[in-house]
Amino acid sequence: MQTLDEAIDEKLICAHCGDPCPDRKLATEGQVFCCLGCKTVYEIIHENGLDAYYRIEQDPGISLKHNKGREYYNFLDKDDVRRRILNFESPELAKVRLFIPVIHCSSCIWLLENLYKLHGGVIRSEVNFPRKEVFIDFNPSKVSLRELVELMASLGYEPDIDIEGEDSEVKRIGNYNRSLLIKIGVAGFCFGNIMLLSFPEYLGLENLVDTDFSRFFSYINILFSLPVLFYSASGYYEAAYKGLKQKVISIDVPIAIGILALSLRSIYEVVTQTGPGYFDSLSGLVFFLLIGKWFQNKTYESLLFDRSYKSYFPVAVTLVGELVQESVLIEDLKIGDTILIRNNELIPADTELLSEEAMIDNSFVTGESTTIRKQKGEYVFAGGRQTGPAIELKVIKEVSQSYLTQLWNNDAFKKNEHSTRRILVDRISKYFTIAILIIAIVASIFWIFYDPSKTINVFTAVLIVACPCALALSTPFAVGTAMRVLSRNGCYLKNGEIIEEMDKVNHVVFDKTGTITNQGKENITFLGELTSQDTERVCAIASNSYHPLSRRIANYLGS
Repeated sequence: MQTLDEAIDEKLICAHCGDPCPDRKLATEGQVFCCLGCKTVYEIIHENGLDAYYRIEQDPGISLKHNKGREYYNFLDKDDVRRRILNFESPELAKVRLFIPVIHCSSCIWLLENLYKLHGGVIRSEVNFPRKEVFIDFNPSKVSLRELVELMASLGYEPDIDIEGEDSEVKRIGNYNRSLLIKIGVAGFCFGNIMLLSFPEYLGLENLVDTDFSRFFSYINILFSLPVLFYSASGYYEAAYKGLKQKVISIDVPIAIGILALSLRSIYEVVTQTGPGYFDSLSGLVFFLLIGKWFQNKTYESLLFDRSYKSYFPVAVTLVGELVQESVLIEDLKIGDTILIRNNELIPADTELLSEEAMIDNSFVTGESTTIRKQKGEYVFAGGRQTGPAIELKVIKEVSQSYLTQLWNNDAFKKNEHSTRRILVDRISKYFTIAILIIAIVASIFWIFYDPSKTINVFTAVLIVACPCALALSTPFAVGTAMRVLSRNGCYLKNGEIIEEMDKVNHVVFDKTGTITNQGKENITFLGELTSQDTERVCAIASNSYHPLSRRIANYLGS
């Protein structure tokens, strides 16, 4: 039997995951595999015409040597477990969000978004690559949650299933804001102290201060600038690096270049005793850039309340106690509480039906207006509206953990946290950065021949002066202010990108145009005759509905 080194020398590399193969025992169609799992996945992908998976990236597959057996996922067939994992479930549609830690390349995304080609029960799937999550819509009558997870595990994309359902998004946002505030605090502290030590230069008194003291203060300024340079400004270096890796020149690139040029120029002046440097400008620049970022984050957080579930749910709901019924705030609902939902009331939390039957309208959640009949013991999701007699429901998820809340907290509303909120700025910065580098290089070449002693000063001066700090600061303040003004006037935007796209709008289309724009009653025509008793009955039914067409019918009959 070959050793592992010999296998590598002969290039016996697994055709699926790229790991070295110990021998040729597992081979098919001229390809060798490290384990039976990789061979099986390769055959599945090939049989379903998904060979492009291997052309997008080199060795994109995940090794299945340590894959769990199918029996491991039997617990997913239990109703209570399934309900805690699924975001939404109806007879023909279920939604689930799964965390896939092994997602690592574009081939992973491509394969996971083509799951519907591997199983007819999968309706659609969408990958959130930065968060390593996949959102899957599937038909539970064709594929169970266990079968879906087993399919993904067999492909090497084993989900990390969180039954507890902790609100990781809240923690992530909290940690990010806390980190940003610490960076602002560090930059502000250093900025203030550097300014204090630079007062002699500000007042033109540097000649009256002892040279040794002046030099000592300059070196202290270097020390104060280091936390700003390596900690507070680190986010701009990381963003610039990630952008360049994706072959994108974002606004962070010229900012990072400006910060580095400013710091190197300042250190050079202090060390060579040719000047005091610009450490106050460096720390002040980073401090105000971070303030702008914080302001933008606070703007979006404040707007999240305006467009959250609290804007659409009732303030209170009827809680059924042992002896009496009482009205309680929906935020005070606890798991296990029994609530009473009357006709046309919205269900505020994910619940289990205690009454014998319910007629639920999920159009607010799914967009489908067809009423769904629910039987006792079935799952009823938040956002559904009862269209029949009053029903009793048992709360099984808190309001903040319901499916509807997850919809409002979806990443589609938060794209602005990254580069999408700065599409115009990044587009400008691409050419801006290239132009500045060309100008700096051309100016340096000129001074090499005219006065070589000024070459470095000229090169760094161009980079420092051209740092687009004003452009970077203007974006968060402008976008944040615009969204605040629009929200006060009842216009809620999905994300900041919409503001930059609004100038392209040339048509406005209303859904259900007839119900919104035509409120007259002259278009109502009855075919046949109605007795006075029938008229009263139809009028009574229509009066209990909030739909514009029902209101028009009620008004017509009432008149």
